[in-house]
Amino acid sequence: MKLRPATEVMRLERLGSSFPTRLSFMRTLIRQLAAERAAVSRPVWEIDDGGYGRAVYSVELLGHTYSLIAFSTPLAPENRTDRVIAEAWDSSYVIFDGVPTTADLDRLETRVPTQEAARYEASELSLSRANKSVRLFERIVDSLAAGEQPDQQMLASVGYLMRTTAVYGSGKFGTADRGKYADRPGMDAPFRVEMLSVWLTRGFTIDLVNHIAQRRSPETAVALDERLQRQLGIGNATGLGMAPFLVSHPILLNNWLMARETAIARVVAVEDPTAESISRVRELVDRARRHVAQWRVDDELQSVRIEALESDLVDVEATLDGWFDQPAPWARLIAESRRWTVETQELIAALLVEAHPALVDDLPEHMSSSVPPRVDATMTIAQLQAQLADNFGWAVETDFESRSESAQFWYVSEEKLEPRLGLRYEEPGAELEQPLDVGRQVKALAATLAGAGTDGAVADFLLDHPEHRFAVMRVQTAARHPYSEIRDNLISERCLPIDMLRAKLATFGASKFDPKSDRWTRINMYQGAPLFSDIVDPAPGFDADDWWLPVLEES
Repeated sequence: MKLRPATEVMRLERLGSSFPTRLSFMRTLIRQLAAERAAVSRPVWEIDDGGYGRAVYSVELLGHTYSLIAFSTPLAPENRTDRVIAEAWDSSYVIFDGVPTTADLDRLETRVPTQEAARYEASELSLSRANKSVRLFERIVDSLAAGEQPDQQMLASVGYLMRTTAVYGSGKFGTADRGKYADRPGMDAPFRVEMLSVWLTRGFTIDLVNHIAQRRSPETAVALDERLQRQLGIGNATGLGMAPFLVSHPILLNNWLMARETAIARVVAVEDPTAESISRVRELVDRARRHVAQWRVDDELQSVRIEALESDLVDVEATLDGWFDQPAPWARLIAESRRWTVETQELIAALLVEAHPALVDDLPEHMSSSVPPRVDATMTIAQLQAQLADNFGWAVETDFESRSESAQFWYVSEEKLEPRLGLRYEEPGAELEQPLDVGRQVKALAATLAGAGTDGAVADFLLDHPEHRFAVMRVQTAARHPYSEIRDNLISERCLPIDMLRAKLATFGASKFDPKSDRWTRINMYQGAPLFSDIVDPAPGFDADDWWLPVLEES
């Protein structure tokens, strides 16, 4: 197998064209739940006629029970915002380790709706909040109360009843450290608790509209059709806070992309595909074309990209005809995709992975990492210089002295402790810059190494130049982990943080990217995913693992 080179994969343009795959975290969670036939119970439903109150959803996964505690509260229209600086929400949630007692619920009811203004205990594994998509939420409730199913076109245009503005875990605000549960069966995957929280939240939002409609008009109300329920995900508004994670966790990033690139390489290496896989690829190309036709955004740039993707997919379907009597058609398709947009190239790669579960479904077990980056002080300077030349030529060639290549700086806001991006030559605060300027630091290291000779050890070099320790670590990490480093200047005026956001969100499993600027986007999570009943008692022939790029079919 030959993997795509990091020089190609790790460019912002390509990362910013990522699509979810069957290795994405939402998919692997649902696959695990389906394998266990995990039953979701609702031991508490204390929700009034207006839809306010508290509820608990519990599920057992491989010997441990986890509960989503949901609090629904009134919210004045003027307080409704997707921004992380909000202080009130329509609903708030916590994943509880076990099944909460009434005392636990009473304690958390005073805390969870205030989110980061409160503090939590080790029994709380994650914290989140969400706002209604008011227009769709109310229209669905009105339709159901009147005994009718909602307008499908409107449902498809939004795709969710609520959208989260944050899902916190791993010890933030006093919640449990990841180390408490990371070794448990089923919880070793990255962001597993957070992905479980969102899926259970989706179930709560569906129950909520059905409940309010029934209470509003008991004589006429009907429940939302299950087919439409599956097409409702959970929206999410994500901004700059997520982007630096990819830089500060280089080995984890490498493992995510190494799994994906290995999956692509395994599929491309297939010389003689089965009739089943050929049929599946054709089916998925058609599905992707219809999914993209339902993907509409206001952002002008992304709209142009979607239009190009639609056009390309028509060409892809035509190109496939007549190929399958020749060897290695998937390798040919990947090579042929070079004539289409990067977005189309990445969609084709994800599609081919989707069509070959037997080849790739073992790879998610390699996507975690508990090993931090480290410095190898025994390495010689000559070896370090060789590694730098191999992986950071792009950085050495960049003119960081120019205003355009040093136009931005990353910092952490004092008010919300969230990452932000400032304009170096227009705004104050550059002295508080965070170390996301990896390329600039590596170039400075290269200049110092040039006068250090080649025979000495890195240990001696760092004794004389401790300011370069971070850059040395990044160079050595990139040599050991080829997909650990974004190979673009993250402080350039051309850097679009939304590219980093999309790369991470696609790894989670998100779709329907809806950019609101180059710094934040809305997405849809779990659209098309199985419902609670689909997991524990699936209908004959139902496939809980077949919801990649879902399409809402007209009834």
